[in-house]
Formats: sequence, structure tokens, C-alpha cells
Amino acid sequence: MDGILIREARVEDIKSILTIYNEGIIDRIATLETDTKDMEYMVNWFASHTDRYKIIVAEQHGEPLGYASLNPYSVREAYRGVADLSVYIKGTARGKGIGGKLLSAIEKLAKENDFLKIVLFTFPFNELGQGLYRKQGYREVGVFKNQGKLDGTFVDVMAMEKLL
Repeated sequence: MDGILIREARVEDIKSILTIYNEGIIDRIATLETDTKDMEYMVNWFASHTDRYKIIVAEQHGEPLGYASLNPYSVREAYRGVADLSVYIKGTARGKGIGGKLLSAIEKLAKENDFLKIVLFTFPFNELGQGLYRKQGYREVGVFKNQGKLDGTFVDVMAMEKLL
């Protein structure tokens, strides 16, 4: 996709980020969350991303089409160099290279903010997401069997990592 701008998220992006995240919840391909979120939830989530924990968006013609965030992996000091990653792309924009652009940009920010590793968790059946992560140099660490339930059915969760 041409004309994609990757930039740090701003407060005025919260509504679009909420819409994209809720779409990911409804699609059941990217998160164990089952209930869509409201604006209050997303405002609090956005406010919790301070200092090293960045949020970026991919926009085209002023419209956010996806976002990526660096999230705390653990509160323990020993894990200070590890960030948890979230990437969500609007359904109509998936498979068009936006995820790769977001990953490249968020990895650069992670390095600038002294992260040594990024970890992420994905569903083994999310082949589009895994393809993106592998293409960007992430490796599979392992699979947690029956890690959570979606719509009453246990699902596995795959852990992936990238050393920066």
C-alpha cells in the first residue's frame, strides 16, 4: 500500500485504535479477549503507555489502518529489557504490508528505548500473523496447550521472540 505514514499515536487516535482492537476481538484471530472494549478502557490503556512503552499507528490519508504497541512483559527488574508486542490491523487492510512497516518501526523504537528482546503471543492458527512475524525475524519459542478459552473451546497460544 502506498502513502502509508507510520507515526507515534496521539490522543485523537484512541477512537480508531479502539475500533481496530474491537474488530480483532470480534474476529477471534488475534486475542483471547472475548468482550469488546469501551472508550474508558482504551483511554486508560493509552495513558498506561508512557516512557519506553510506545504506541505507533499506520495511517493512510489521515485514517489509522493499524497500530503496534510495546507493552510491559513483567514488572520484575530482571525483565526490563523485554517488551511484549501487540499488532492489530484493520480487517480491510490486512495482508497489504502494513504489519511489516509497523514491526520495523516499533523495533526501531524498542532498540532506542533499551529493549533487548520483543516477545509476542499468537494463535497457532493465525498463519497470516505468523508469516509476518517470521518474515521479520521472529522465531517460535513454543506452544502453550489449552492456554485459554474462546467461545467455550480451549485454544493454544504460540510464543514467539526476536532478539534486537
